[in-house]
Amino acid sequence: MADRKQILAINPGSTSTKIALYEGENEIFEKSIPHTTQELAAFENVTAQFEYRRDLILEELAHERVEFSSLGIVVGRGGLIRPVASGVYEVNESLMKDLWGALMGEHASNLGGLLAHDIAGRAGVKAIIADPVVVDELDSVARLSGHPLFKRTSIFHALNQKSVARRYAHSLGKEYEELNLIVAHMGGGVSVGAHHKGRVIDVNNALGGEGPFSAVRAGTVPGLQLAELCFSGKYTRNDIVQMLIGKGGLVAHTGSNDAREARARAAAGDHYAQLVIEALGYNVGKSIGAMAAVLGGKVDGVLLTGGMAHSTQICGYIRRMVEFIAPVTIYPGENEMRALAHNGRLMLAGKLVPKVY
Repeated sequence: MADRKQILAINPGSTSTKIALYEGENEIFEKSIPHTTQELAAFENVTAQFEYRRDLILEELAHERVEFSSLGIVVGRGGLIRPVASGVYEVNESLMKDLWGALMGEHASNLGGLLAHDIAGRAGVKAIIADPVVVDELDSVARLSGHPLFKRTSIFHALNQKSVARRYAHSLGKEYEELNLIVAHMGGGVSVGAHHKGRVIDVNNALGGEGPFSAVRAGTVPGLQLAELCFSGKYTRNDIVQMLIGKGGLVAHTGSNDAREARARAAAGDHYAQLVIEALGYNVGKSIGAMAAVLGGKVDGVLLTGGMAHSTQICGYIRRMVEFIAPVTIYPGENEMRALAHNGRLMLAGKLVPKVY
């Protein structure tokens, strides 16, 4: 096993499956395998896509002449499982049962651990997941909403948030566990987390209709108006869900889920597109201010990340709102493949002990 140094990372998304091969810190290749709406329509649910996506991964590995004997570990993106503490989990029977059964809901990330387990089995190595979206470190006071029937839940971009937080701490020559940070991930969903010395003690539920609006999610909307809409008789339950998750946010306002297109329209004189872009940044900035209060105003850094962090316009708007709180640092992109590989590398080096699910 001494020569098994390569790390395969697998990240299934709603419209693609990303794979990357690393040796140490060096990326050998990264591929994004696209899945069209028509292709996915043939499957009744996400887990039914397992063999289809696995076979495409195997084809890519064969094309890149990857030998299973060179793999030291396979790392998959974590899915919607039971709430867990931050860290790395070896894919075991209990974990696979909950992923196959979509215990906490349907999401493409549920396939991450299943695909990793299958390919790791072919290579005779371990499969792990790292910092799944259900990482739950909320303080007790943060769980309460305004009614006991509604409980606040921690579902957020844990993998990328934790990764950029550690990266920022390293840039300061400090440990993540020493710092108070606010991390805003801005992409298909937006999550803003208060990181208190290594724990995300408060964060909006980025999947379940809470917090700032994003490219395709409506975020927090006025509750009474929502109730009236639900009982208006004009919409089905699925219509309402789609308004909140999938067809809300930027796409509802502009007809496009691409922030670049909205910015281009704004630059061409579309005043409403300009207002929507500003409102997106405004809502993220407002949430960052709320998380500063959660941390008692003692904040060592504000970090902006995710796909929309490529936008100087959006980040500039947020920076002007929140730079009085702490220095603002931007990490564009999702960084998830590198984060997955990093956890695999620490496992191979014996610096991480996997937790048991």
